[in-house]
Amino acid sequence: MAHRIIHPDGWKAAKGYANGVLCADGTLYVGGQIGWTADQVFEAHDFIGQMRQALQNIRAVVEAAGGAPEHITRLTWYVTDKKEYLAAQGEVGAAYRDVMGRHFPAMTMVVVAGLVEDDARVEIEATAVIA
Repeated sequence: MAHRIIHPDGWKAAKGYANGVLCADGTLYVGGQIGWTADQVFEAHDFIGQMRQALQNIRAVVEAAGGAPEHITRLTWYVTDKKEYLAAQGEVGAAYRDVMGRHFPAMTMVVVAGLVEDDARVEIEATAVIA
């Protein structure tokens, strides 16, 4: 099996990137997901709303590849405002568990000056292993 591009049904086409790439060994690389919908529209403009949507997007890519949240082995978060993130810690945990359950993979968080989409407040990429 060659690498397979993963694109959830009903999502607007990705231009110049893949939302996910599934390898023959079951490793799934999920490209950075931001807080926009399948139609590439920001419905939320706050950190928690965008974080929730980005995690839902990751989950959709993993599920489109035949996996589930418990197959996620790594998340890398890129946030534009450290203070906003720290101020919302309780909400972050609750929103995370709502989307991903009580599965906590290896995680890294990086504070960045900005993201490619000007309205994005967070971008999260993932790696999963789907047996």
